[in-house]
Amino acid sequence: MPIFNNKKGKSENLTLPSDIILPKHIGIIMDGNGRWAKKRGLPRTAGHSVGSNTFKTIARYCSEIGIKYLTVYAFSTENWKRPQEEVISLMKIFKSYMLEAINEFKDETIKIRFIGDTSKFSPELQDLMKQTEEGGADRDGMVLNIAVNYGGRAEIVTAVKQICSDIESGKLDKSSIDEKLISDYLYTADQPDPDLIIRPSGEYRTSNFLLWQSAYSEYVIMDNVLWPDFSKENLNEAIIEYSKRNRRYGGI
Repeated sequence: MPIFNNKKGKSENLTLPSDIILPKHIGIIMDGNGRWAKKRGLPRTAGHSVGSNTFKTIARYCSEIGIKYLTVYAFSTENWKRPQEEVISLMKIFKSYMLEAINEFKDETIKIRFIGDTSKFSPELQDLMKQTEEGGADRDGMVLNIAVNYGGRAEIVTAVKQICSDIESGKLDKSSIDEKLISDYLYTADQPDPDLIIRPSGEYRTSNFLLWQSAYSEYVIMDNVLWPDFSKENLNEAIIEYSKRNRRYGGI
């Protein structure tokens, strides 16, 4: 995994060169909310709340600079194991965000999609997710994938089950199974694989995020910034680092 260690911490006033080639699809593992709060003697829920505001800032900025697809890791299949108080707080943040998105994003071009097994959420949250997606269905701007109750392995298992079902029903012949077909059964069907995946907080693992799609993604691991402090300048720094990479896709 290619890794860039951000030893300088937060970048100051770093702008993108006018001739830079932007990644089409960026994935972000929004990590470090709990540690951010702990460092300040605050409950973990405070970190999630500030992290939610950071997410909205970065999502809008990605749209402004011309990123076509952004996928953020908001809640994993493993996050249900966290303390019940923290899970309840996260659900409240989701609800608040979706209510804001329905109202605030109505004049924007961002198209929001939720990827993951949303059936595990309350009927109220499922309805808000549906309203949020339907409200932006006709928008032609950046596609924002919000991964909730998402796990890369679970996504692949779900895809395999659906492929098997379609073979049994005669809709699909097993001889047609190839990499493209599997990609077409994933949550991100019809979207390009992520070019760049960013992980703040210095953790060196994929955490079950976009396992199939990230086969040739460039990773930028930022050591000295936790997600609530992640800035537009940090994003610019990651994009500039990405632009320096020689992407050979297994070739020479």
